[in-house]
Amino acid sequence: MTEQLTSEINPQLLSEIRGRFAHVDSCPFEGERVFFENAGGALTLNSVVETSAKFAAIPDNQGRDNPAAHALVALINKAKADMAVFFNAPEGQFFVGESGTELLFRLVRTACVATGAGRVLGTTLEHPATRSAARHWCEVVGKDHVLVAHNDATGSVTAAEYAAEVTPDTRVATILHTSPVTGMGVDVAAIAAAIRKVAPECIIIVDGIQHAAHGRLDIASYDIDGYVVSPYKVFSRHGYGVAWVSDRLNALKHEHLIDAPGDPWEFGTRDTGAYVTFSDVVDYFDWLGGEVSDATDKRARIVAAGAAIHAYEKGLTDGMIHGVGNQTGLADMPSVTIIGGVDNPQREGLVSITVDGIAAPDVVTQLRERGIRTHTRKADHYSGNILDPLGMEAAVRVSMCHYNSDAEVAQFLQAMREITEAAS
Repeated sequence: MTEQLTSEINPQLLSEIRGRFAHVDSCPFEGERVFFENAGGALTLNSVVETSAKFAAIPDNQGRDNPAAHALVALINKAKADMAVFFNAPEGQFFVGESGTELLFRLVRTACVATGAGRVLGTTLEHPATRSAARHWCEVVGKDHVLVAHNDATGSVTAAEYAAEVTPDTRVATILHTSPVTGMGVDVAAIAAAIRKVAPECIIIVDGIQHAAHGRLDIASYDIDGYVVSPYKVFSRHGYGVAWVSDRLNALKHEHLIDAPGDPWEFGTRDTGAYVTFSDVVDYFDWLGGEVSDATDKRARIVAAGAAIHAYEKGLTDGMIHGVGNQTGLADMPSVTIIGGVDNPQREGLVSITVDGIAAPDVVTQLRERGIRTHTRKADHYSGNILDPLGMEAAVRVSMCHYNSDAEVAQFLQAMREITEAAS
């Protein structure tokens, strides 16, 4: 679908965008601050806060013979239809679970257990949600777990690198859409095509948790079997995850209650409010698409919103790296190293750095003392796969979303100049 933008995220629209989010410029515990910790969990839409409170108070469950139960079922069905439009997934089905990590484990478990002897393919770029699940279930069922080495210099992985490791007996493959450490995206469609060329029936599962907030989701174009997001990283709230499964993955034997109709994926009664808060997210993208395009179709507006978000966030990261206003960028600070390189077209709203002579946690603390929220990624079970090959004990992750501003980037750069000059 062609992305037809009639405007960009300008200062007036940015003000309207920021007005739709809770705690956009202040922390309820700390006070005024710049929020550059979006990869750890994006800001929450005000509509999501209102919806959560409304549905937390409703005592009724789905599946009963009363108006409230019928209304809850209708809202869940609407949310699933909204998800299908948002992700562009006309086939397959959506369901919610405990978290994105839990759902990735469940999809990987199902695929590993329900397919024949062979290999499970992943990469060293991946978050432990998929790597840990694949390793564990390969050990249980006796499959080989093969990891494609990602490119340390670019912080990403390519279809060609996957292709070099695919064999006809590759039964399951996992893909990370965007790294939460390097901030770099991958070409999911190209990787899936490389896998299917050799192993056409392979079950392909994608971790989209870091990617979702940046828009441009298009499951129909990927040729995959599973896609998972954590809604708290895409403007909703904690407490649930969203998964999509293809008809092929759905047809595999998977866990559910005995004699449950329709071979469902959900366990127990789910929170209707979780589903409805994801409709709030879809409504937000729909609204934003209407502000930046003349599109009349809902999917087209969502596509336009994703294009506008991508373009605006590229401006934010370019400004952080090369400078904005009268502030020079990180690339001009001699003691700063930018993970993934200075000019990397795969970057999505995130810049990870180290500073010579200052431990990453100390940089994070000094930024916090100047009113800027960032995060330390340590070479631990979450990020060691990225940082260890680079010889780094830790890095500072600075993650942005489209509600952040050039002024906030300038404030960050001023703080970084103070911190680096004081250490020199």
